[in-house]
Formats: sequence, structure tokens, C-alpha cells
Amino acid sequence: MKKIISLVLVLVLGIVVEVANADFTFGEPVNLGPPINTPSREVSGFVSADGLEIYISSERPGGLGYIDMWCSTRENANNPWGPLVNVQEINSRYNEAFPCLSADGLTLYFSDWYYWNAAGDRPGGVGNHDLWMCTRASRNDPWGTPVNMGAPFNSGGHDICPIISHDGLTFIFASNRSGGLGDLDLWMSTRPTAEGDWAAPVNMGPTVNSSAWDGEECLSTDGLALFFCSNRSGGMGSYDLWVTTRRSQAAAWSPPVNFGPAINTSGGDGAPSLLPDQKTLYCGIGGDYDGYEVPIVPILDFNSDGIVNVEDIVIITEHWGENYPLCDIGPAPWGDGIVDIQDLAVLTEYIEPIDQTLIAHWTLDETEGDIAQDSAGDNDAFVIGNPVWLPSGGQVDGALMLDGLDDSLVTGPIPNLVERLFSVFAWIIGGAPGQVIISQSGGVNWFLADPTEGNLMTELKSPGRSAGPLQSQTNITDGHWHRIGLVWDGLYRTLYVDDIVVAQDTQTNLEASENSLYIGTGKAMEAGTYWSGLIDDVRIYNRAVRP
Repeated sequence: MKKIISLVLVLVLGIVVEVANADFTFGEPVNLGPPINTPSREVSGFVSADGLEIYISSERPGGLGYIDMWCSTRENANNPWGPLVNVQEINSRYNEAFPCLSADGLTLYFSDWYYWNAAGDRPGGVGNHDLWMCTRASRNDPWGTPVNMGAPFNSGGHDICPIISHDGLTFIFASNRSGGLGDLDLWMSTRPTAEGDWAAPVNMGPTVNSSAWDGEECLSTDGLALFFCSNRSGGMGSYDLWVTTRRSQAAAWSPPVNFGPAINTSGGDGAPSLLPDQKTLYCGIGGDYDGYEVPIVPILDFNSDGIVNVEDIVIITEHWGENYPLCDIGPAPWGDGIVDIQDLAVLTEYIEPIDQTLIAHWTLDETEGDIAQDSAGDNDAFVIGNPVWLPSGGQVDGALMLDGLDDSLVTGPIPNLVERLFSVFAWIIGGAPGQVIISQSGGVNWFLADPTEGNLMTELKSPGRSAGPLQSQTNITDGHWHRIGLVWDGLYRTLYVDDIVVAQDTQTNLEASENSLYIGTGKAMEAGTYWSGLIDDVRIYNRAVRP
């Protein structure tokens, strides 16, 4: 782990993770600050089931060895963390890393190994770095002396990264023991009751494991989602966070999905720790070894209209009792394989008048005046020239008619959207080849009709000379209403017309800008770029929308 993160419901960044059941998205990382973070490395962490204790493995000064275990507490989940205290009854001159607490907080599991500080094996072990555990009588008592977990958990190889399920019946760890598929694999053991004997660990198989390094895992409270770290192919950097889900505890795991660029970085990302409410995940991102907070948010806008309302409830009822992944959001955020009362409860809990990922929305429903209001925020647009408001002439209520000569809208500066995922959609009719629907001052034309045929194209691209515009073969100046869209999901740049993909290519990043937007004219307001027709319902999201 290279940073610690907690996922709590706040501002959404825009990555959409598609899993076996519902889709979900992540929120803005918030640095936990001191006392959790220091100039030293905080290398792995785990938060208790009630959210009132956090155990950190750190090389900060004042410890007994290379990597020591430290603990901080707080009175309730809304209070700040207290000072970190060295857990001296556990620590030694060796490493104490990858902590994991049982749900009751009375058993602590850990490993005596960490990457760059190979301090040697803790005495009394079985193999080349082992799993250990210790217990305490109550949350107020000190920890007892750590004991080696022995066989079958420990082997002659590396056995690290222990986790135990919320019900205490599943134990997962990472090992390079014989019988694996890669450099380090995830292994699982189960038992019938909390007092029963553990079965021999089994490799979690090729769906979960890869030929690379797989470890630093955590299991959701319901046992239906497994978060882990891997350097397998298809990631964003050296080590990335991945998630796999299953429909029930008896079902097979789905192929793992990468968290994407909203969370993963070019550095090392890992060591997750999920709270029981399944809205808060502590994990590591990047290379600065700090703690952060980030939300897990179920995607509730089932019809992608930017509004979470009664229409989404109707969609749930239409699929009641079915295995319908789009609406399978309960228990939040990944569901359980069936649409039922749990999904309706989640939708009711989170329902908002406006999708939180909709960061700008110019409905263009005004009847008069020189301001087009932003219904999703405070970035109202100024009307330039003399366009005509048509209160009932749009595809979604009203629209604005522009004359193609000097009519346009100018917004205020917008956030640097291309640092994360984003989407922009609008309804249009009319226009001519070479005319522009949306552009950015001092930047590029986002939507335009190509100068030859009037087909939809965009000039928003990666920096550098090698990247170029993306052009479709679909005409948008044919006198019919069209809903046009541009979506960047962190890898693909995609153009839509009437919710159908009309052009797509790979773009690993896009040129950044925080300047104003022009609606109805080109980036420099040149003659010939002004739109001659109607524009309606312009929306910008900070996620990749799937029409």
C-alpha cells in the first residue's frame, strides 16, 4: 500500500466500475492528515468494523523495529482520529504489517514481512515470512503475545496479507507457495462455525488470480465483493486496485475489474479495508504513502437522463424479482443478484433531485432574458447576440434558436474535467457544415459538424502532435433532432448520435483546460462557426455516461 483511502459519500469523481451486479462510482479522495499521515511511510492500514479504531503499519520514528503497528481511536465516526500509539505488545525488531481485525475487534492478524524492509523472520515461524495473530479479552484490554498461525496457513514460502470475513468463517491471504498461478496468489480457507476447524487453503483460481502479483485484499461484509491489489496487465500503473464480485457466497467470482484512473495512479495502489456499511473503503493509492477518504456510490440513474426520480423507481418495479444487474443496487453498492425491497430501499436512501455526477446542466428552458441558468450548479451562461427562446420548441421542454451569425452562450470557467472521466450531451437541430455546437475558449471545439459533410466530430484530443480529431460518418445537419454525446472513460474517446456509438478511438488522456465554454460558436468565435439552429438540454457529467 502506498496511500490509505476511505470511501465515503461525497463528491463523485466519475469512474464507473462495472461488476457482476450493479455499477458504482468513486468519490473525491480526501487526505486524512495528521496524526494518521506523517512525512514517514504509512504502508498499510485497517479500520475496525465499528470505524472507531485504525491500525497503521508505519516506519515513523519511535517504533521498535523497521515497520511497526500503530493504533488510533476516536469516540465516534464523526470525530477526528486521536494520536497514534505504538502497539508495543505486538511490535518487535522485525516487521509487523498488513493488520486485520476480526469483526468483534478481539483478534488481530498480521504478517512479519514488508516489501523494502526484509527484517528477517520473526522467531517461532514456519517458513520464509509468516502469518501471526493475537487476541485480547475486551476492546479496553492490551493485546496478548502474538502466536504463529502455523500450518496450513503458513508454508515454506511467503504468507502475507491476512483478512477474515465479517462472519469469521472465511480466511483469505496471499502466498507464493507451490500450486499457485503467479508471483503471489490469493488463497482461501473456510470453516463451518466460528469454533470449527479451518479447511486446507485452496487457491482462488484463474478468474481471480493471474500470472502476476495478487494480494493486499479485503472482503466486503456480505462476502460478495473482493478488493485487491495486482500488477497484472491492463492496469494504470505498477500496482493497481481491482474488484471482483459474485452473486452469492456459493457463486463463482466474476472477472476482476480495474478501478480505473479516478483511483489508480501510475504508482502503487492497494491495501483496501472496507467498512461494514460498504460505503467506506480504506486503501492505498499512489506513491506518497498518505491516508485518504473516498466514497463508494451506487449508480442510481438507471435511464441516464441525469435525474434520479420516480422514473427510476418505475424501472425497478418493472424488473421486480428478476436478476437485472442495472437495478441490483442493494445491499449497496453491488447488489445480491435479484431486484427486491433491498434495492428499493437503497434507491430511496440516495435519491436526489439531480444526479450528483451532473456538474453542469443548461436546460435552455427560459422564456426571456440574457441568462441561461445552470440547474446543476452556479455556472450560469450569458446570452450573446439576440437568440430566440422557444419555451416549448425543444426536445426536453424549451430550446434556444441561434441565427448562425453572432448568437451564442458563454459560461464561466469550468473545472478541469479531463483530469477525470467526463461526458457531455446536447440536443441539436439545424446547423451547417463547419458550424460548432460547443467549444472552449482558448481550447478546442468539443462538438462540431465537419466542414465537408456536416458529420459529427470532436477536436478534443490527447496533447501532442500524434493525436488528432475524432470524426464520425453520421450527419447531424440533416434538419432532424439529434442527441449528440462525447464520452471519455479514461481510455476511450467516444462520439454518440441518438445514443448510438458513431466513432471511437483510444486516448489515454485529453488536453486540460479550465476556460469558459462557448455554446453555439467556435473556440475563437470565428465567422462561419456560429450555429444556425436550435440547441437544447446541454449536460456535462464527471463520469462516463452510458446512453
